[in-house]
Amino acid sequence: MRIGTYTLDNNLMLAPMAGVTDRPFRQLCRRLGAGLVVSEMLSSNPRVWNTAKSMQRMDHSGESGIRSVQIAGADPDLMAEAARFNVANGAQIIDINMGCPAKKVNKKLAGSALLQYPELVESIVQAVVNAVSVPVTLKIRTGWDTDNRNGVEIARIAQENGIQSLAVHGRTRACMYKGFAEYDTIRLIKQAVSIPVVANGDITSPQKAREVLEYTEADALMIGRGAQGNPWIFREVSHYLNTGELLPPPSLTEQHSVLKEHVTAVHAFYGAENGVRIARKHVGWYLVEHDKDRQFRKTFNALESAEEQLQAIDHYFNALSNGEARQISPAA
Repeated sequence: MRIGTYTLDNNLMLAPMAGVTDRPFRQLCRRLGAGLVVSEMLSSNPRVWNTAKSMQRMDHSGESGIRSVQIAGADPDLMAEAARFNVANGAQIIDINMGCPAKKVNKKLAGSALLQYPELVESIVQAVVNAVSVPVTLKIRTGWDTDNRNGVEIARIAQENGIQSLAVHGRTRACMYKGFAEYDTIRLIKQAVSIPVVANGDITSPQKAREVLEYTEADALMIGRGAQGNPWIFREVSHYLNTGELLPPPSLTEQHSVLKEHVTAVHAFYGAENGVRIARKHVGWYLVEHDKDRQFRKTFNALESAEEQLQAIDHYFNALSNGEARQISPAA
């Protein structure tokens, strides 16, 4: 899988997800097999670049692999300026967001709202591609709603104006994340253009990954929510695609180790107060199969120090390893 002058380690990508794909999570997914990881969405509005949230999203210090940074906005000039700014800050690929379905993004005519206006799509793509010397990629949905799946039209515009790779989520903006992703439109897009096409949506297992790859004939896969609490999915999918064999799930020991590593990195990256808060959602995702009645999560979410959180994780996995069926409290 190539994007411009870059050759990826494999054809598996971590999808950009606001509030999720921060530096600690990106690096963990890279270590566990993702060929490319994409940053959280960054606004093209320069007035917010100096906020704490934006500065953390722009922080790529010490990262391994190719640095792909996603930008969002509706003004071609501001998008071009944002692209130049992020390349100066170390971005090696600029990704344009035209896939986010969130209301607060769409009301500004950004994200997937842009799919309603192909001429504006073209203007933004032209402005960004002409602004930087690095490869520019694009992420879209299949269309605005189920009556207006114009993904093929948008894909052709992208190719004609210099986009190097196109990721497609198999839902429309109106679908949000409901129902099931459809891959017919992704298949049609792949048939309509020659640039690499990346299939995205509901890829949650190695078997589903191969099914989507074979049906769409896409060049690569992008995994988003399927990686939340499950960064091992990249390792598992890669092995299955290469060998046809399923890897065993990670042991309790490895789950414990990786979760603790992740939470510790979150604490270090965000600081004590914000790190404790942000770690809660990740712990909930990791333990969804173990903590089915969510009792541990409820107690864990009340903890207010990094040390308490790490001790709670240790207690919980020690209990699981000892075969204790009961749900323990963090202080047990």
